[in-house]
Amino acid sequence: MSTRTDRTRLLAAAAIAVATLTLTACNDGTGTKDEGAAEVSTSTSTPAASDASPSRASGGTSSGAGKADPAAKDSTGGTTGSNGTSGTSGTSGSSGSTGAKNSTGGGSDDSGARLKPCSPSATRTTATVVSRPLNHLLLSVTNTGSKNCDLVYYAAVQFQDAQSVPPVIKDSQPQAVVTLAPGESGYASVLLSAADGSGSNGYTAKSLAVYFNTDATAAAHPSLPSKGVYIDDSIKVTYWQADMADALNW
Repeated sequence: MSTRTDRTRLLAAAAIAVATLTLTACNDGTGTKDEGAAEVSTSTSTPAASDASPSRASGGTSSGAGKADPAAKDSTGGTTGSNGTSGTSGTSGSSGSTGAKNSTGGGSDDSGARLKPCSPSATRTTATVVSRPLNHLLLSVTNTGSKNCDLVYYAAVQFQDAQSVPPVIKDSQPQAVVTLAPGESGYASVLLSAADGSGSNGYTAKSLAVYFNTDATAAAHPSLPSKGVYIDDSIKVTYWQADMADALNW
């Protein structure tokens, strides 16, 4: 009886062991057959992975992570680029600011537009032949109005029968526009002819029109000596001056 009982127990134990091994093999996917199947599955999955991009994307995570740094650099570079763009924009803004300053500075030119040129109707103009320097005519303009006015640049003088206005002596340009308060005078001189007689095409003119600048449309008509004045192609004028001596210095 004991022998049978022991045999029965051994068989039962063996059955339990086999069942346990079977369950373990099923759960782990191991065992001689399963290991072979796993190898086949691995070898066949390799070409599938090389052809399928999703398989590379999922299987190559660490490779993707390796590319994450350049991407991060690009992103950082993009940030730098953004900052650079911002900097450029700032520079542009600075330039815009400079442009604004230039525009304000251009106010100097605009101030030219705010000048109030003297007009013949609010001034008195005389033309006087002087003894020194030789062959010079002094133009004097006096403000007879109640407000300041400006003698801008130089006079465009036109003598009788003249075909053109004489050129200006560039070196005579003053540092500032001559502004005349009521009662004040400004001056310019006209070199009528060459002192040594070297000028050509000379003649005597008995009338004169004085435009206070080359853009003026109205002229003053100061009287000349009754015998007139002799002019030739050496004729030149000075810029308007605040001082008579400066006008006669040329």
